[in-house]
Amino acid sequence: MTAPVDETGTEQAVRGRQQSDRRTGPANLAVTLVVLTVLLVVSATMGLAIGSVQVPPGQVWGILTHALGADWSTPDWSGARETIVLDIRAPRVLLGAVAGAGLAVVGTALQALIRNPLAEPYLLGVSSGASLGAVVVIVLGVTWFGPVSLSVAAFAGALGALLLVYATARTGGRITSTRLVLSGVAIAAVLTAVLHLLLLTTDRGNEARAVLAWTLGGLGGVSWSTLWLPSAALLLGIGILMAQARNLNLLLAGEEAATTMGLDVARFRARMFVLLSLVTGILVAACGPIGFVGLMLPHIVRLAVGGDHRRVLPTAALGGAVFLIWADIAARVVAAPTEIPVGVLTALCGGPFFLWLMRRDARRATDRGGS
Repeated sequence: MTAPVDETGTEQAVRGRQQSDRRTGPANLAVTLVVLTVLLVVSATMGLAIGSVQVPPGQVWGILTHALGADWSTPDWSGARETIVLDIRAPRVLLGAVAGAGLAVVGTALQALIRNPLAEPYLLGVSSGASLGAVVVIVLGVTWFGPVSLSVAAFAGALGALLLVYATARTGGRITSTRLVLSGVAIAAVLTAVLHLLLLTTDRGNEARAVLAWTLGGLGGVSWSTLWLPSAALLLGIGILMAQARNLNLLLAGEEAATTMGLDVARFRARMFVLLSLVTGILVAACGPIGFVGLMLPHIVRLAVGGDHRRVLPTAALGGAVFLIWADIAARVVAAPTEIPVGVLTALCGGPFFLWLMRRDARRATDRGGS
């Protein structure tokens, strides 16, 4: 039996958080969004320009405007450059923006739902579950759902892994950071072992090699025909999460406080788990598991716009898009002509950030214990 919750005190606490977030001011939020939007345009331009064949940024915009019918001047570029920009790099850059934005908002929502700053699809084993579901479809050749069979299987794997990690980590109605991470690592290890077993025992050697490279995360090989599904998943996820931003804010005060404020926590959390697993599964099916984007970006943008999810979600989406585009640019040029899997670079950035978060939380726990 839980102790009664003071509704007046709870409401005051929630209002206090909202007032604290308002100190950043709408002007500061607007400036942040404008700056990130400009950075996104610049990043996308550089993503189209940089590669084994360098295309001047001005020429990139000329190719784009000409393709859109907004420029009727005589092209001063070759057909090969136009093909590189429009058919090879443009889908890749757009997938990077979509995947980065999607992973950032999923990480933001998970951290609120579980009330844990370390929550993130990759660390919680959700990406591993999605990868296993996708690999099962590839290896076994399952096409029950037609062209979206890969995404459906990845969604099922992501949802199953998330529910399993959550059930394993929750003891006595509480989830600690250590238990959550350990559960995620353990379940991800098991799922990854099963995935590798499938790849080793399959008779499709060429597919196994391709899938193994895909499991490291990458944006190569995407085409215009496959972009619609991750883009639709991103729009669906951001739309629903923005509509539920108030409920996500209520969870910041704790489950009992959120219940007092009228939120059915169990039902809301279950629905959000399904949504986040759907978005994660579709993104993993499109570009493989890319880790730590959903861990880093929410923490970084909260420093600029506060903790209100009406501010954090759109800011994290833009920041995640910018970050993953530049990670992909680095993956293409750092070891050129060899391409590094973008998931390797995000892990190199996210690993130290994860350790810093662990040390920060440990210091805070020590300070609270001492006081």
